Amino acid sequence: MNQMEFTQEQKLYAEIVQKAWEDASFKQELIANPVAAIEKLTGKKMNLPEGKTLIVRDQTDESTVYINIPAASKKVDDVELNEEQLEAVAGGIEGPGGCTPTFPFPGPWTPLPILPELY
Repeated sequence: MNQMEFTQEQKLYAEIVQKAWEDASFKQELIANPVAAIEKLTGKKMNLPEGKTLIVRDQTDESTVYINIPAASKKVDDVELNEEQLEAVAGGIEGPGGCTPTFPFPGPWTPLPILPELY
């Protein structure tokens, strides 16, 4: 499997997940008030677009399987995955610290539009 170059958004996502795995109080704060928790972690202001809400769900319970239903795109029939995306979906995506997450990871990766403003 080729090592993918991680974007700033992916690095931040991995940092947030790793912190939530290691720090129960951060995880609870992240679930209760994600914007404030991320701002506190990064030391930078998040500018959530008007009308958008950031929701964090704790999916660490291995006895539960979660399915994420994303917003429907207008041209779903025209979507084709490139080789890198197919490989990521088929082989899993490496998470923080080089480990493969045990929870279903949505693919292909779609960077959150709110995160680039942090860097």
